Amino acid sequence: MPNRLVPYIKALVHLLCLAPFFVELNRFRTGAFDLEADPVASITHFTGDWALWLLLVSLVVTPLRRLHPSLSNLIRFRRMLGLYAFFYASLHLLVYVLLFSGYDIQMAWDSLKHGQVAKLWSLWLTVWPGVVDDLTKRRFIQVGLFAWVILLALAVTSPNFMLRKLGGKNWQRLHRLVYVAAIAGCIHYWWLVKVGVKAPMKDTIALTLLLLARIGWTILKQRREPIPNASKAAQPAEA
Repeated sequence: MPNRLVPYIKALVHLLCLAPFFVELNRFRTGAFDLEADPVASITHFTGDWALWLLLVSLVVTPLRRLHPSLSNLIRFRRMLGLYAFFYASLHLLVYVLLFSGYDIQMAWDSLKHGQVAKLWSLWLTVWPGVVDDLTKRRFIQVGLFAWVILLALAVTSPNFMLRKLGGKNWQRLHRLVYVAAIAGCIHYWWLVKVGVKAPMKDTIALTLLLLARIGWTILKQRREPIPNASKAAQPAEA
């Protein structure tokens, strides 16, 4: 991929990643949600699906760029895709916190318009016990929150200055946790749906293939690396 095309492709990727958000925003603006039986569940699944899909697409970048040297520039899109995955995961969490928890959004909005910012916190305190109760009882919320915390850590440390501050090796170790986040995301999906529903199967298969590709590349790389002492042993001893 020529370097001169990267900025244009980045702009296109930005538009594609933001398109689902604006589609959902337009549905809210036009009142399309009012026609659905459970609009809250619809928004929850929509944001969760896009979070997982974009996370998987970000993981595709690494094995794809290894196929040919001309694809090496794809690495410049991985961080962007990961941040958009975190964006949709945060929306997914926000939908739960603000809608499923019973948070009074209308009152919060009215308080905000009148400059009563402290009211937002008091409204949160009224629903906090229910959120904690849900978190302790529902394992799909626990594993979903675990995945989000990992994505938060990766998003915070994604800038280049954080890479320099942490050091290359430490940064790489931390960002390998993206696979743990993806696994937790799939588990969250399986535990969320009813027994017998196979909707998470496609995501799970895609993640399994990506993990196998990662393991296969690691094994191949280790076999290609020369053994340090082997070359020395092969040299004749000095007289």
